[in-house]
Amino acid sequence: MVNGLNLLFQFLDSFAFIVLAAAGLAIIFGIMGVINLAHGEFIMVGAYATTLANIRAGLPLPAAMLVGVLVTAGFGLVVERVVISGTVPNALSQRFLGRKVIEPLYDRLADSMVATWGLSLIMVQGVRITLGNSLDQIGTPLGNIAYSGFSYSTYRVMLAAVALGVLALTYYVFTRTEYGMRARATIQDEDTARALGVDTERTYMTTFAIGSGLAGLTGALYAPTITMVPGLGSSFLVEAFVAVVVGGPSVVLGTTLAGGLLGAINATVSNVLGTFFGRIALLVTAIVMIRFLPDGITGFVETLRERRQEGA
Repeated sequence: MVNGLNLLFQFLDSFAFIVLAAAGLAIIFGIMGVINLAHGEFIMVGAYATTLANIRAGLPLPAAMLVGVLVTAGFGLVVERVVISGTVPNALSQRFLGRKVIEPLYDRLADSMVATWGLSLIMVQGVRITLGNSLDQIGTPLGNIAYSGFSYSTYRVMLAAVALGVLALTYYVFTRTEYGMRARATIQDEDTARALGVDTERTYMTTFAIGSGLAGLTGALYAPTITMVPGLGSSFLVEAFVAVVVGGPSVVLGTTLAGGLLGAINATVSNVLGTFFGRIALLVTAIVMIRFLPDGITGFVETLRERRQEGA
């Protein structure tokens, strides 16, 4: 009974961590074709903004979390305009030089990796210089669940429900809103979407802001549970990229399935061998998936569906 509860709580904790860490990254990669290696640092921005708003500005924790989300989304909007699309520097160069100097990073995987990796280094060192090597931490709310001499954080278990809510909201946005329709059209055929009047540049800008906001939400939610240091984002990056690789091209379904599979693997291995081996198991899973299912779970399902339709 006790081992079963331990495994259940660890699964819920791992599921929430993986889904929340991966959601923003999956949206940006799936729609824009941009690999954001600064994703962990965007999470750090959300965590730092939440902590500063709560501890130094005295805002209640929910309001401080909202500040963290908005600050990160706004920061992501600036990054998209300046670095990813190059709109701002191109406008300046067009005015003073008469030509554009930067090509957008959309669907340029290697270039986007290098650019965002450089951005991540700047962000970490910038925070370290301006705010120091650590901040005071917010206390974890809601107490603990006690059972048979053991206890587990109620807050971390509750985050599993928040993760499901984020997935449901993401599904609604991408399937029931005008933005979602335009985003899906851009994914399927950008040139045709543009010919039909879709402002693909605005779609990309909105997408990056939404993905950044979700990263900020992750940082805000985990701010009470992690040590506030400039490099905290690295602890989210591995799980996020593994989830994107395993999940495949479908943002919502892929993230959900990857979260469930990887959460179960991580919880089981961590429960038996410890946290370190749990992360090793995630990496091994990613290697196996790349070797045998390079398009991820949802890509494999889509391939089977196409073959079945061709056979019919």
